[in-house]
Amino acid sequence: MGKVVAQANMSLDGYVAKQDNSIGRLFDWLQNGEVEMPTPAGDFALHLTPPSLEHLQQWVSSLGALVCGRTLFEVAAGWQGRHTLDVPVVVVTHEVPTEWVEAHPDAPFTFVTDGVASAIAHAQKIAGDRVVTVTGGTIAKQCLELGLLDEVAVDLVPVVMGEGNRPFFGKLSAEDVKLGNPTVCVQGDQVIHLVFPVEH
Repeated sequence: MGKVVAQANMSLDGYVAKQDNSIGRLFDWLQNGEVEMPTPAGDFALHLTPPSLEHLQQWVSSLGALVCGRTLFEVAAGWQGRHTLDVPVVVVTHEVPTEWVEAHPDAPFTFVTDGVASAIAHAQKIAGDRVVTVTGGTIAKQCLELGLLDEVAVDLVPVVMGEGNRPFFGKLSAEDVKLGNPTVCVQGDQVIHLVFPVEH
């Protein structure tokens, strides 16, 4: 099985979304460079600095599946049936959105109603030896607490939000969770790309 990695663009004070679920300046670095890179789904083009380009290309090429919660799925309008990263998506939900499924019969989306651990297992079957990425917020928190994460990947953006809707992990039931030293530390323009191993 491949690694399970929680990934998010994050403000310096730990938020991955604003109060209204918008992203503010968290994704500005995807358009502040001189090198063009189409998204895997081809829905728009990124403009990156060379260090961010190399980092992102390696990340995207490693992916086999993405796990997210129902809130993000709704905010993103289901990515119109094809995620920007062009990978299969597993959505953790209490209820399958049957109308959406019927309207997008060819979408590589799976809706799992029996919890995060089941969703991760399903995603790993899809991904094989490739990476399963988990979105920041409630799903990342549950995966961390269940011991399902291998790494935490942060695109750290130099902005302070002050408050937000979703912190990367939120309030944990444990006192704290120790991570290892970063295995990746790449400085881009208005972003630092970091990867931390989770110590089991």
